Amino acid sequence: MPTDFEELKRKLLQTDEEYRQLATLHHDLDEQIQNLSSRHHLSAPEQVEETTLKKRKLHLKDQMESILRRHTGPETVAQVARH
Repeated sequence: MPTDFEELKRKLLQTDEEYRQLATLHHDLDEQIQNLSSRHHLSAPEQVEETTLKKRKLHLKDQMESILRRHTGPETVAQVARH
């Protein structure tokens, strides 16, 4: 098992289909949020969309961390999450 956390993430991106799909969705949501945030004034519906996208992105991150925990243990994930 890789000892370096970033190495483990890279390995999971290559070997774990679920983790790879979650990471791809997380990246796509990040781009959508960036596109919305780059506008000067968001309409009310755009603000709701931005909030919804951020919540979905956070949920995906939680799912990715759950997969990481399966491969490392909760202590390691908690340590890295603080950095």
